[in-house]
Amino acid sequence: MNDLRFRLAEAADLGTLVRLRDDAARWMLSRGVTGQWQPGQLDQDHFRRVMDRGEVWIAESGAEGPVVGAWELWWDDEDAWGPQPPVAGYVHRLMVDRATAPPGAGRTLLRAAERRVAETGRAFVRLDCLAGNARLHAYYLDAGYRVVGHKAGKSQPGGAPKSFTLMEKAGDGVTGAPPAT
Repeated sequence: MNDLRFRLAEAADLGTLVRLRDDAARWMLSRGVTGQWQPGQLDQDHFRRVMDRGEVWIAESGAEGPVVGAWELWWDDEDAWGPQPPVAGYVHRLMVDRATAPPGAGRTLLRAAERRVAETGRAFVRLDCLAGNARLHAYYLDAGYRVVGHKAGKSQPGGAPKSFTLMEKAGDGVTGAPPAT
């Protein structure tokens, strides 16, 4: 995994981000996860808006290798967490390309997001996970996150409101060098 390179997404990456998200949605559906993501829910405008108010990161294999994944990093998330002091970064849409990502790439991307949050001096990484998705809950618990609350009826881009489990990781779990750009 040492050959993964991380960089901020650019306008030229918008189509790739939509493809990653749609492919991840199709992968979930093929495994019986029906309440999470649906193909076609998010378009290029969604990722452009996130890039305008937060960060979207791309992971590539090596200097000029294929895109293996991406994630969104927000600096606030009032829809899920309510008004908060600026002490956290919020990870959304952690995605890997199942055709190009090496095993464990998702965890590597998550650690890169955690390092980016730490680089800004914020003490917490937060995320929300669809309530009822036990496999995803276990994944984040195994990565050191803890359940800190629940949010019922959170609005969704391109879909009906859903209920989420709020998770965070704090302290020494959010340390290290920032992702290479």
